[in-house]
Amino acid sequence: MAPHRADFQYEIYLNGMTGAVPRLPTDLTRLEELTERRLGPGPVGYVAGSAGNGSTARANRAALDRRRIVPRMLRDVHERDLSVRVLGRDLPAPLALAPVGVLSIMHPDAEPAAARAAAAQGVPYILSSASSTPMEQVAEAMGDAERWFQLYWAKDREVTRSFLRRAWASGYSVLVVTLDTPLLAWRPRDLDQAYLPFLHGVGTANYFSDPAFRAGLAKPVHEDPNAAVMHFVGMFADPGKTWPDLAFLRENWDGPIVLKGVLHPDDARLAADAGMDGVVVSNHGGRQVAGSVAAADALPRVAEAVGDRLTVLFDSGIRSGDDIVKALALGARAVLVGRPYAYGLGLDGQAGVEHVIRCLLAELDLTLALSGHTGPAGVGPDDLVEDAV
Repeated sequence: MAPHRADFQYEIYLNGMTGAVPRLPTDLTRLEELTERRLGPGPVGYVAGSAGNGSTARANRAALDRRRIVPRMLRDVHERDLSVRVLGRDLPAPLALAPVGVLSIMHPDAEPAAARAAAAQGVPYILSSASSTPMEQVAEAMGDAERWFQLYWAKDREVTRSFLRRAWASGYSVLVVTLDTPLLAWRPRDLDQAYLPFLHGVGTANYFSDPAFRAGLAKPVHEDPNAAVMHFVGMFADPGKTWPDLAFLRENWDGPIVLKGVLHPDDARLAADAGMDGVVVSNHGGRQVAGSVAAADALPRVAEAVGDRLTVLFDSGIRSGDDIVKALALGARAVLVGRPYAYGLGLDGQAGVEHVIRCLLAELDLTLALSGHTGPAGVGPDDLVEDAV
């Protein structure tokens, strides 16, 4: 019989016979508190913080918690398969690591450690434009493993074009375009610490290594790093972008394009009309619009609107295997997880990220089986009920 992801629990129990216990908790909701104790308030606040008073991040969790799984009995779940086909790719599970920038503030091994962990566990790694490590180095760390590139769409067309060329040449197969960050939100945890890593040249590696970006500098980065930072700040995002601008991305990227940050069904329809391949239903983990609709509340409407035209992915609030089941039941094809793996990285480097992935997939496998399902495809809206508000 082929191994199941759930077998991770038996590995833990067997190790316990020799007195060994996991280095990190298996309840991933505990990781944030442990990271708070380990790292300084600036780095932790940057990852854990949200827009405004955190109402959107709380709403994300409440929307998932409000939905309850209805298990079914006496179904043969002896053989299970978590694999899914997403954007023309066969993935071993409906999970990818979300783009999280400036990971060097969490651990010195930064993005390469997270990328190696994803490769070791067979899940896609989505590299942020705002990474601490140039995209080519992260690609090298992954070998032939599945990797996607997240784009913060710069004002400078030539820098954007150069990013796309570099990413494609480095084997990134899917472009994930973040739409919900044309401006940085009001984030009190960062503001109270006056902490923005980019102003210290952290999270700028892809820009500072880019020939089109460097062409816009009067002096090389090492000779005038402050000028390079200011040049980055001036081009990082563009609040003037509109739907017709997507044609530029399609002209300069040969693979699938996914738009991240879609919450309204009409925006999903516009994405389909523009020839995009997928959307990520996401509110940036509550980091951009305080008082926003919860991502899980937006997901069913988006999936109903475009599920037959686009691949619908989901993030914002995933903390457990049962959260993944709920997102699949609400219409997602797969989910992205962000903060938990960043905490795992901060606590234990690559091993910490692998721990997070293995915990999520083991709990996903068990939750599906114990609910009467042999794989993601069997889950649907009828498998959930919603608590009365």
